[in-house]
Amino acid sequence: MAKITVEQFIESLKEMTILEVKAFIDAMKAEFGVDPSAVGAAPAAAAAVVEEEQGPKEVSVILTSVGQSKVAVIKVVREITGLGLIEAKNLVDAAPKAIKEKIKEEDAKEIAKKLTEAGATVEIK
Repeated sequence: MAKITVEQFIESLKEMTILEVKAFIDAMKAEFGVDPSAVGAAPAAAAAVVEEEQGPKEVSVILTSVGQSKVAVIKVVREITGLGLIEAKNLVDAAPKAIKEKIKEEDAKEIAKKLTEAGATVEIK
């Protein structure tokens, strides 16, 4: 039997009805033990898994609760944000509030650690 090219194969598929294509797929399943429709879904599924493993590229640090030592938390917020005393106090008083947004996850973990050590409760989203 002569080998056909990809273009010839595609052209022959274009000439088939839906029922003929379904019969063709069923025949491929029976002959080779594979589902050709699953092959097309594999790259999309693999890309989703890779993206899920990498996690979000940018996250935000949310101050959810100030805790017992408000002054210590204000000092840390000033250090992290570079805000003045009044602005940092207003930010802390407005909790739950984002302290830093769209930053790398590693940086967010460091900021969260500093705030937690000062007595605050934070979330990384």
